[in-house]
Amino acid sequence: MNRVSYRVALGGIVAAFCLICMFLTGVFPLLYLVLPMLSGVLLLVVVEEVSTAWAWVTYVAVGLLSLFVTYDKEAALIFIMFFGCYPILRKYLNRIRPKLLQVGVKLLFFDVTMVAYFYLNVYLLGLQDMLEMLDEFGKYGGAGLLVLLDPFFLMYDYMLFTVRELYRRRLRPRITGKRR
Repeated sequence: MNRVSYRVALGGIVAAFCLICMFLTGVFPLLYLVLPMLSGVLLLVVVEEVSTAWAWVTYVAVGLLSLFVTYDKEAALIFIMFFGCYPILRKYLNRIRPKLLQVGVKLLFFDVTMVAYFYLNVYLLGLQDMLEMLDEFGKYGGAGLLVLLDPFFLMYDYMLFTVRELYRRRLRPRITGKRR
């Protein structure tokens, strides 16, 4: 099997599935966070089967195309800013030792990304009126919301570990007939 054609084919198939998920955010608006999350999880297949470099190429392709294909621009933005890149970055972040520092860096990345996502939503998508309506709550509510979201991020991080192990142990042997 030609390795380059395998990479292109796998990247194209994963990108197509990711774009379908991103397109479905316009059909099922309640899933505007779940479907970008699923798209990011699909990138784990590219990381496991090919390389992180190829996963970055697939991520960039899906991110750019999702801006055009997706009706829900918030979903495209959250994919580009967090759910698309974090499953790829996670491989590098897991190398940080000690474990406490690793968790701290992951939380810092999540918090900075969420703050940037919030402000891009407000100023890029024209939600300044909403920010003014929040008044005092808007100043301190964001920090409180981050404190509430951090445990969910840690559960998402653990879910990525679990999905990766499930893929390695159960799905890959059935699909390819080989183990790593």
